[in-house]
Amino acid sequence: MEHTSETAVLRAINAMQERLGEQLTVDDMARAAMFSKFHFTRMFQRVTGVSPGRFLSALRLQRAKELLVSTRMKVADISVSVGYNSVGTFSSRFSRSVGMSPTIYRRRSGYATEIRAGADGSGFGNAALSCDVRLACPDENALIFVGLFADRLPEGHPVRCGVLRHANRIVFDNPPPGSWYLLAQSVSVDRGPARLGRDRADRPVAVATAGPITIRPDTLVSIELVLRPARALDPPVLLALLDARTHALGRLVDARTMPEAELADAA
Repeated sequence: MEHTSETAVLRAINAMQERLGEQLTVDDMARAAMFSKFHFTRMFQRVTGVSPGRFLSALRLQRAKELLVSTRMKVADISVSVGYNSVGTFSSRFSRSVGMSPTIYRRRSGYATEIRAGADGSGFGNAALSCDVRLACPDENALIFVGLFADRLPEGHPVRCGVLRHANRIVFDNPPPGSWYLLAQSVSVDRGPARLGRDRADRPVAVATAGPITIRPDTLVSIELVLRPARALDPPVLLALLDARTHALGRLVDARTMPEAELADAA
């Protein structure tokens, strides 16, 4: 049954990708999946973790990211080609989701010099979230970003984030109360902007997500994330990737890490 559901969802995603410039409805997607609208919506949410509409919106912005770094199309023309009637609406949604404006994203060839946590720094002083991060396919050159987001679809600024040079443990102290999703994504240092195809600059090597994770007073949560190659069923990662060539590997934002030597003692 799961295979049948994934196959149906893939048909819908393929239809979305082929018709990004059109005003697709849930009925259109359900017909592509060959299921009723009601059953399709529940099935799509279960398989991907997000609604069909949000997945489509993410695909549109992902395509816009590719066009910005692989063509000289004007921003206004790109916005129309991915289904937006207003360049202003497109630019604001792009900026909110990716972390920078379309113009700056193009100027930086699709990479961020750093990723910072959002302004909400309030949290429980006696709570912590510990995450053991590893790669299903080992990569000595991996640069791994870990962030705590309000939604299953990673976009905008995380409330806590950090960067690991290798598979390791990262601990977020004083996490804000509420329900959160933990996202990890990696990019390989030897696949930095100079070697990646420009139209694929926004694709991570591997991804992992856990959640929802509830943070309460005195909460000490331990999570294990195993990063695997991104699949078509995974919601697109909209946050701009770090430039692996220039990022200061030892620098962390709003987080602390345990050295590998300490992991054996903590196990």
